[in-house]
Amino acid sequence: MSSTPPVDLRSDTVTLPSPEMRRVIYEADVGDDQYGEDPSVNRLQDEVAELLGTEAALFLPTGTMADQVALRVLTRPGDSVVVPWESHVELHETGGAAVNSGVQFLIAGRAERRGIFDRDDFLAALLPAGHMLYPPTSLVWIETPHNRGGGIVFPQADAEAICGAAHERGVSAFLDGARLLNAALVEGRPARELAAPFDLISLALSKGLGCPGGSLLAGSAALIGAARRHRRMLGGAMRQAGFLAAAGSYALTNNVERLADDHANARRIADRLMASPAIRLDAATVQTNILVFDLEPAPGVPDAATFVATCRERGVLLNAFGPRTVRAVTHLDVDAAACDRAAELMVSVAEGRGA
Repeated sequence: MSSTPPVDLRSDTVTLPSPEMRRVIYEADVGDDQYGEDPSVNRLQDEVAELLGTEAALFLPTGTMADQVALRVLTRPGDSVVVPWESHVELHETGGAAVNSGVQFLIAGRAERRGIFDRDDFLAALLPAGHMLYPPTSLVWIETPHNRGGGIVFPQADAEAICGAAHERGVSAFLDGARLLNAALVEGRPARELAAPFDLISLALSKGLGCPGGSLLAGSAALIGAARRHRRMLGGAMRQAGFLAAAGSYALTNNVERLADDHANARRIADRLMASPAIRLDAATVQTNILVFDLEPAPGVPDAATFVATCRERGVLLNAFGPRTVRAVTHLDVDAAACDRAAELMVSVAEGRGA
C-alpha cells in the first residue's frame, strides 16, 4: 500500500471543511433554532430561498431527511409517486418512503435514458384518483443531476412540461436537487429557473459544496410550514444548528463557481477511461462530477467488486454500483493531478495489469 494518501472518489460527500470554512464554523453566531432564534440558520434559509426563488426554505440535517419530509408533505399513505429509473429516493434511502410515508413508486421512462423521462412517460405512469383499484398518483419526482444515471442533467424543457401536466391533474412536483448547482452550471442558467416549475426543491450542502452536513427544502411558506412539523416528527429538529448553517453560507459564497473544476476533472478521468477497451462509458453522460461506467465482460477484466477492492489496495477509493458497474465522483479535495493518477490506475486494474 502506498504511503501517498488515497485518491477518494467514492463520493463528493467525503470532502472535509477547508481551514476557512472551519474558521467560519467556529465563529458562527448561534441560537436555538427550535425557537427560530439561530441567526446563522435564519440567514442560510433566507439565502437559499432567494437563490431558488421561493418564499421560504428550511434547514435539515441530511438530504435523505429532506426527501422523506417532502414525501410526508406532498403525499398521503397509499398514494403512488412517479419517479425516474433508479432514483435516490427509491434505492438509496433504505426503504424510508414505505415506512415513513406509506407510498409506492411508479417508474417513468426507460433504463437506457438513465433517469430522464418526458411528459408522455409521466402520463403513461400516472394513476388517476378515484379509481376503485389504483393507488392515486399525488406526486411526480425529478432528480437532477441523476446520481445513478452518471450525473446527467434533466432537460429543463421536459421538467417544465412534466410539471405543467402534473399540476393540471392536481399532482404535485418535487425536485431532488441535491446537486442542483452542478446542474445549473451545466445548463448555464440560474438555479431559480431550474427550480421554478416545482412545488418543493431540495439542495444539499454536503456534496459538491463541501460542507460537513446539511440540506434544505425550499418552496411556498405554507409547504415549508408543513415541512417544519414533519422535520420535528422525524427527529430532524436541531438546536444550535448555526455551526452547520454557517458552513453552508460560506459555501454558497465561495464554493459554487469552483464546481466547474470538479466537472473538468471528471472529464479528465472519463477521457482516459474511454480510451480503454476494458471500460465502457457513455460520453454523453459525462456532464457533471459523477462518472458511472461498466467493466466489459471480457477475459481478464475484473468484475466491479474485484476492481474496487484492487483499486483500494493501490490507493484509489471507488464504489461498486452493480456486478460490473462502478461510480467515481470528483470533488474539491481531489485536484487534476490526483484525478490523472487515479484514471491511470483504474485503467491498469481494468486491463489486468500489475501495480
